[in-house]
Amino acid sequence: MSSVKFLTLLTCICIGLTYVAFQISKSTRFQFFGELVARGPIDCPRVALTLDDGPSTKYTASVLQTLARHNVQATFFLTGDAATAHPELVSMIASAGHEIGNHSFSHPRMIGMRQATIAREIEDTDTAIRNAGYDGPLHFRPPFGKRFLGLPYYLKKTNRLTVLWDISAETDPTRTKDPNEIAQRTIDASQNGSIILLHVMFNSRQGSRDALPKIIEGIRAKGLEFATISDLIDPQNCPAAK
Repeated sequence: MSSVKFLTLLTCICIGLTYVAFQISKSTRFQFFGELVARGPIDCPRVALTLDDGPSTKYTASVLQTLARHNVQATFFLTGDAATAHPELVSMIASAGHEIGNHSFSHPRMIGMRQATIAREIEDTDTAIRNAGYDGPLHFRPPFGKRFLGLPYYLKKTNRLTVLWDISAETDPTRTKDPNEIAQRTIDASQNGSIILLHVMFNSRQGSRDALPKIIEGIRAKGLEFATISDLIDPQNCPAAK
């Protein structure tokens, strides 16, 4: 084989492997190590509402008020830097009966990281959340949903569940800021076991905050109820099973 053909073949192989790695890194159905969930049991008429990032001094209280007004328990995936800066808000979320998850400390793309760096991102966030008084389950959601080898390996080693989602109306390729459209897309896609991703802690997410009550009302109109991630994935907690 000539050197030109060899280099061409090698280039094609590298491109192919890179493409496969990219697809695996964002897959909601597969990872190399550990347990992954992107949807709960399909025979139980419940969904999980998950809210990423924060806590935020500007929006946490109002989001909690919306959830309380509609009697919804959600799962908040918080970052360690924000939790360290505002432990009182972490405590407020926990006191309201919501579940809290780990969303890393500084929200990096956790691909190609050393194990020591992964450990700091996760363990420092655990510490910040625990120090604020939360003592419930601490599942993990990777920033941007991205992971490849190192992160899943660490999560398996530390017996942590990776939580992704099957509905993300606000972050799809045709992303919209219109609350009515965010709500309708979310409602239309919701089904038994759905895990809904929303971002409500930043100035740029007013559309998602405005969509939140519409989403809750629309999903309930479909005969679905809300649960935390831990309750959603436990078949013994399904009302239909009791």
